[in-house]
Amino acid sequence: MTAISNRTALLLVNRRARMGGSSIEEARELLTGAGFAIIEPPNSDAPDIDSTIRTYAASIDSVIVGGGDGSLNSAAAAVRDHGLTLGILPLGTANDLARTLEIGPSIRVAAEIIARGNTRRIDLGRVNDHPFFNVASLGFSVELARNLTAAAKRRFGRLGYAVAGGRLLAQSRPFTISVEHDGRTEVLRTVQVSVGNGRFYGGGMTVESGARPDDGQLDFYSLGVENWWELVKLLPALRRGTHGRLPNVRAFSTRGEIVVRTRRPHDVNADGELVTRTPARFAIDRLAVEVFAP
Repeated sequence: MTAISNRTALLLVNRRARMGGSSIEEARELLTGAGFAIIEPPNSDAPDIDSTIRTYAASIDSVIVGGGDGSLNSAAAAVRDHGLTLGILPLGTANDLARTLEIGPSIRVAAEIIARGNTRRIDLGRVNDHPFFNVASLGFSVELARNLTAAAKRRFGRLGYAVAGGRLLAQSRPFTISVEHDGRTEVLRTVQVSVGNGRFYGGGMTVESGARPDDGQLDFYSLGVENWWELVKLLPALRRGTHGRLPNVRAFSTRGEIVVRTRRPHDVNADGELVTRTPARFAIDRLAVEVFAP
């Protein structure tokens, strides 16, 4: 296939996302009016995003994904590998990457950002070669991802995270990890380990108060709490991204790799999707993806 124009975009909409049933006609019309040639694959209600992008890669300049952070994660590797520009129509529950990039929840405004054509390059995290935009984590967040059903997301929106999280807090149990970074090894007791590339995750939680998606570093934290009520007390700081200042939190930033090992394998969550298990090697691909952004 050959490119139709220098503004040829593949439009992929996950209609199973929380707002996936919303009409995107206005966004499509706005983009075509701005000179985009829009390609939509047939039967694309819930496309295999990675393979679809790779199929059309030679014919397009950009990929516009209508969905949540999981859909964007599915697009990450193909967009990176083929040097395509990523456009975001935030149709999900959390929309953390959109929030990090200061793309508001309005689909029309998000389409206008793409139509204006302003772009920036951002970093892409990796855990065992699986990409992530926002955060990769293990512990409490993995159980939350397992228990937060699509139906709960559609019904409760971001409140669904709190509903599911409340049910799981009392069941959380600390476990032991070893963390290798910057030439040293630490042994920690934890209920939650997160390694961030972007600024926001989990429906508006903040990885670190000064984090940026193009700062070239990973932000690590481990929550060393023993009881569910201690975790509840941490929530305001986790929202602000100031948790690293608290005594029961181990936090650091690095431009190098981080390796997390556990006594038994633990599942690892990347942008809300379960993708691999420990031992987990985290790294960063510097300025690996171009995105449409304000």
